[in-house]
Amino acid sequence: MIDKMASIFSRAFFTLASLLVIIAIIQKISYWLGANISWVGYDPGRLFEFAGIFLLFVVVLLLRQIREVLIKGKPD
Repeated sequence: MIDKMASIFSRAFFTLASLLVIIAIIQKISYWLGANISWVGYDPGRLFEFAGIFLLFVVVLLLRQIREVLIKGKPD
């Protein structure tokens, strides 16, 4: 049960981080062109920071899953 929830959260956080990176890149390009995306309330750098935080949680969840597999496969 916990493994399924960790997998779901990992996928959701990775998807959210990917979307934040895409939005940050589009917003940065729009700044270079002199336009502004009005519905985004954060600067591109802040969006990259949020994406990094979500990716950190993804890495932690993946390392936890790897640890669980290694512990289960270890002979007693």
